[in-house]
Amino acid sequence: MSALQDNPFAGPIGAEYDVLRLLCPNAAMLARMVGERVAQWRPGAGPLEGFEIGCGTGISTLAALMARDDLRLAAVDSAGEMLAQARVNLADYVSAGRVAFIEADALAALRALPDASKDVVISNYAIHNFPDDYRKAAITEIFRALKPGGLFVNGDRYAMDDPAAHLSDTQALVRGWFKILADMKRLDLLEDWIVHLLSDESPRRIMYFEPALQQLRTAGFAPVTVEFRDGVDTLVTAVKPGV
Repeated sequence: MSALQDNPFAGPIGAEYDVLRLLCPNAAMLARMVGERVAQWRPGAGPLEGFEIGCGTGISTLAALMARDDLRLAAVDSAGEMLAQARVNLADYVSAGRVAFIEADALAALRALPDASKDVVISNYAIHNFPDDYRKAAITEIFRALKPGGLFVNGDRYAMDDPAAHLSDTQALVRGWFKILADMKRLDLLEDWIVHLLSDESPRRIMYFEPALQQLRTAGFAPVTVEFRDGVDTLVTAVKPGV
């Protein structure tokens, strides 16, 4: 994930990303929950400057913008095909100057942010795609870019720490994918999603639950709170200490 071409959603998966709503209904629910948490953050405190990592087609972007009228977002993704969909889906928000979609590598974009410049950083179903060393660097940069008291909200796949339980959950997930995509006669997409899942599950990328939470604490976040967890699908909030 160190360059634009490394984005796993630059191909057929990105072109038809809306199928994720069928393959993982929790992803859309987590997007709504990301918006809800942003809405609850310091209500009435004035305009918020936000940054989104891996905005994709704009599902969580829309949830956050609808939830908070005083939020302005810079939304970053390295898959141009998905950003093109996002710009169409959220054209009114783009015209109103409330969101800017940026094609860029996530870590490079984070490193370009000034210190303590963002009130909130959000992400949904993106950070688990990163290799662990890249993810660790991204978390460090999120902490640096947030203002004191700033909020990081992540809806994502956090693997179960018990390998047997995680394997059972993954097997059930894949069985469900076979039924859904075979019924749709889209075995081509089934192949792409399984290849992508195998990448997510590889030792270099898999984002285990407790180590990922500890990674946030090590970066300096406190408190780190698990707001929701259903299988691997999890909503985590983390606060940068300060005023």
